Amino acid sequence: MFVLNVIGKGVSPDAFAALATSRPMVLANGFACDIPVEGRAALDAAREMAGDAPWDINLVALEHRRKWLLVADMDSTIITVECLDELADMAGLKPQIAAITERAMRGELEFEAALRERVGMLKGLHLDALARTYDERVRLMPGAKSLLATMRAHGAHTMLVSGGFGFFTKRVAEAAGFHEERGNILLDYDTYLSGAVQEPILGREAKLAALQEGATALGITLAQTLAVGDGANDLAMIQAAGMGVAFHAKPVVAAAAGASIAHNDLTALLYLQGYKESEIVAV
Repeated sequence: MFVLNVIGKGVSPDAFAALATSRPMVLANGFACDIPVEGRAALDAAREMAGDAPWDINLVALEHRRKWLLVADMDSTIITVECLDELADMAGLKPQIAAITERAMRGELEFEAALRERVGMLKGLHLDALARTYDERVRLMPGAKSLLATMRAHGAHTMLVSGGFGFFTKRVAEAAGFHEERGNILLDYDTYLSGAVQEPILGREAKLAALQEGATALGITLAQTLAVGDGANDLAMIQAAGMGVAFHAKPVVAAAAGASIAHNDLTALLYLQGYKESEIVAV
């Protein structure tokens, strides 16, 4: 069985009454609802009905809807920036490095090679730039704390898995409320960056492995997992998860993911799972 999950300011189930096979469920008055439907054809029809309205509309299976494991990307997903690009700004290299980041996230470049190239350009950057970047640039994405607090309150395990760097994943995981984190390790010469990253690099396949390992450790199936990210290196875990979500993502990711959130904050991932507004932990 399926529902159309519709999220956005001004949403009313009445707008999609013609598609409903039974009574809709309001998750948040005027903001989120579920419309019971028969299948994928209803998704295309609903998106056509919505027109240019800034609503996120996805088809969601009811079986195993609430997930027991969340695996999330960090940069531009749980936080609002790309840490490597902001580090590059400290070195006066943001335009050059951000251009490579954009191509890698779009899937135009192999992730590991692109990461080595960008880190190499930062050779000699003083280590205090890491703390300055975190303190001055890194901010949690709206809804991040509520997403984590709500899923944890209902028994889910949460993992932050990033192709970025451990310096940031440790701090972001603690700030947002993740149970555990994984990231790449920047190598240094005591006071400045060496221009290298510890091998093997955590990239697309390592993110998938983290999802699989997390599910195995919890004794659950992949159908009971949720993965979210925005870049091409997130695609393997997004496609393997029971609920794979492209969050304000690059086109290649949004096109391949099972669900896409383009207009709302991270609390949308709770509504996708059928949480009601009254169940969401406000943080």
